Amino acid sequence: MYRKFDKAAYRWDGVEPHEYKENHEVFRHVTKQVLFENEGDLPVQFRYFQVEPGGWSSFEHHEHMHMVVIFRGQGHALLGDEVREVHEGDLITIPPWTWHQFKADEGEPLGFFCLVNARRDAPVYPTEEDVKALRKKPEVAAFLDR
Repeated sequence: MYRKFDKAAYRWDGVEPHEYKENHEVFRHVTKQVLFENEGDLPVQFRYFQVEPGGWSSFEHHEHMHMVVIFRGQGHALLGDEVREVHEGDLITIPPWTWHQFKADEGEPLGFFCLVNARRDAPVYPTEEDVKALRKKPEVAAFLDR
């Protein structure tokens, strides 16, 4: 398989961007492109997410781990109870059951590749108690309020 990249559109031949998830309450201004999917010898899904300026991915955790590589722009990521500034080229490994969310800074999109197991569990969203506990750290509260 070969998919040519169109840098002007941040798209790959034969792959249509679509809305990240159906639940609009948990994300804002995010598209997803599935670039590779296999349930055979290499049971992974390789995706590209683009978060538009001021947007964010869902705030979630799950049993499966995954890997993210920042491909475009910059932003901030909540990883567990830490907030990290993220830039092009950064590699992030998200362990199982780790809260995470990505936010684009104002000005330009934040694009990232994400590699996950093709057979994975569904995300779990935080309860009010989870959010209250995470908000005890001022930097996390500031991230969530952004």
